[in-house]
Amino acid sequence: MEVPDSAESTDPKNSPRVAGTVNWGTATVIGVFAGMLYGGSKEAAASVSKDAEVMLKLGSTEDKREQYRLMRDAMEKRFLRVTRGSIVGGIRLGMFTAAFYSMQNLLAEKRGVHDVFNVVGAGSATASAFGLIMPGSLRWRARNMALGSVLGAAFCFPLGWIHLKLVQMATEASPPPGQREVKSGVSAAIERLEGNLSK
Repeated sequence: MEVPDSAESTDPKNSPRVAGTVNWGTATVIGVFAGMLYGGSKEAAASVSKDAEVMLKLGSTEDKREQYRLMRDAMEKRFLRVTRGSIVGGIRLGMFTAAFYSMQNLLAEKRGVHDVFNVVGAGSATASAFGLIMPGSLRWRARNMALGSVLGAAFCFPLGWIHLKLVQMATEASPPPGQREVKSGVSAAIERLEGNLSK
């Protein structure tokens, strides 16, 4: 087989990324762990009332074996509830985060600019899609889809604006990579001392 010679490289690693876009893989992993933490802590807090019921049952029995069995069963159920809550929470927030950031990066790549409208569009589309997959009748899903679209856009507009302002402040504060001088620890410490003394 003959490989055609082409000057263009289709390597995705060499394709330029629009400044300010987020790596969706990293964001998804963070979303999964945050969802696991939230889901597990929510289930752990909800199981506190179940512990009170177990304590009442423990007080009503004198048999040590029965008390041990009741405690073991309560701990197993609590562990399973917290584990299930962690897994479900991680999957839900991870899917939402992956959909949001991949849509945001897709819009930035297609439009060629990273602005607040990419964030608004991604939030609206993601919330709309998640409103569509919620359980219920077709009419209820259509209502959730429309509501998710409006609320997603309304919620993401200020967050997108804040994100863009923070990115602008970060890029203005740091000098270009070519102008950055690498200094040893001693010379950097001397410059800091001189700067402090001149104030």
